Amino acid sequence: MRVTATPITGVFRLGLDPHVDERGFFARAYSVDELLSAGIDMPSPQINLSRNRLRGTLRGMHFQRPPFAEAKIVRCVRGSIFDVVADLREDSPTFHRWHGFTLDADGGEALYLPEGCAHGFITLEDDCDVLYQMSRPYVPGHAAGFRYDDPAFAISWPAAPIVIGASDLAWPPWPRGGGEPSPKF
Repeated sequence: MRVTATPITGVFRLGLDPHVDERGFFARAYSVDELLSAGIDMPSPQINLSRNRLRGTLRGMHFQRPPFAEAKIVRCVRGSIFDVVADLREDSPTFHRWHGFTLDADGGEALYLPEGCAHGFITLEDDCDVLYQMSRPYVPGHAAGFRYDDPAFAISWPAAPIVIGASDLAWPPWPRGGGEPSPKF
């Protein structure tokens, strides 16, 4: 497993080191020991799968509010996606910045996102599956987010979304509308 820093503080690319033979390849996709040696403490008590039928499906931008904030490892296991991470940690040098990454099943790379980062993606082709390893189980009532087109972040998506869930369109602007303070991570 290869761990590489990205432009967002604390976000890492997790690459595969495949052992190739006539059958194809074998690679370690997750290792607690290898992550710890890179300074990443990421237990994984929950794994989620997102199936997306159509190119242009957009999910995001999501995070869990403290005290139930989640770190996650995101990997596209079928198809390809443009994956976006936005830093919401006020004490981070990359606070309020976002970065996009192309993840695809062929490359096998994943992203590690620490607590305090919002996440979303748009599918780049039909029939995409995205696997999420979570640092803690989901706690209902603590989900939060902001719209994919929120001018506070001005995310540059590679294409206009075709499919977006109603809940993702209903997120309030950032910082929270109605006087609600930004979460402290």
